[in-house]
Amino acid sequence: MSEFSLQNLDQRMKKSLAALKEEFGGLRTGRATTGLLDPIMVDAYGSKMPLNQVATVSVPEPRLLSVQVWDKGMTQSVEKAIRESSLGLNPMAEGTVIRVALPELNEERRKELTKVAHQYAEQAKVAIRHIRRDGMDALKKQEKDGDISKDDMHQKSDEVQKLTDNAVAEVDKLLASKEADIMQV
Repeated sequence: MSEFSLQNLDQRMKKSLAALKEEFGGLRTGRATTGLLDPIMVDAYGSKMPLNQVATVSVPEPRLLSVQVWDKGMTQSVEKAIRESSLGLNPMAEGTVIRVALPELNEERRKELTKVAHQYAEQAKVAIRHIRRDGMDALKKQEKDGDISKDDMHQKSDEVQKLTDNAVAEVDKLLASKEADIMQV
């Protein structure tokens, strides 16, 4: 990023927050939803692909997910990806259909989900800090090239920091809300 734009940085930070909300949406606590398996990546055809690009996910019962794999040869990869995800699910393959029963949430499972939520939040904070670094690098380059004065550079870096602080505070707020949702019995 060579050109500095506060709006661009703000937009990128909002995208990071939107991605976090989407990941939190996958951490369902009560009923099964198709979005639960969205963050899962499957080893398919020599690369990592999102689960929804190799299978169809449906909810036949409130505590059961059904994953219809399109390519029969991918069934084992999909089953393995679900089993090894941080969601703590135990899939059962029956031909090209994989059934995923959602376990009852006990205290231990709620704590595990909270840890996963913390990991997602930390990833979002890291992404936001990377965006901040890109903005600061662009400002330093502009100052070095003589495009902006030292005072302008300091003023704009304060604005970037304020933007970053607000985004990180929003991440913390989203995490606290999701944590309360998970721990609610």
